[in-house]
Amino acid sequence: MTSAVPETTAQDAVVRVEAGEVVLLDVREEQEWLAGHAPQAVHAPLSRLDLGDLPLDRPIVAVCRSGNRSGQLTAALAPRGVDIVNLVGGMGAWQAAGLPVVRDDGSPGLVL
Repeated sequence: MTSAVPETTAQDAVVRVEAGEVVLLDVREEQEWLAGHAPQAVHAPLSRLDLGDLPLDRPIVAVCRSGNRSGQLTAALAPRGVDIVNLVGGMGAWQAAGLPVVRDDGSPGLVL
């Protein structure tokens, strides 16, 4: 029996991110991040993620393109006591909710 992965929606996540309650952790790869990301996100590619680098001062909302990679990270860390939830639908859901996607220079970005 496996426990469900803790989840949140883009709409709930953005409220908590903007209030400074959580860290939005984008685990997509470099080329995906450069194409576009949430303005408040912290980038930590899953392929190079060092658990010692995780921002543990606040709960974490993990996000990738579709929610698959971030869901795997959440499933691995939540049972270890890390306060982490997966953003359901990933950056696709973020963009579909009309939330901003930007490049590093602040110009409009794309979700790859």
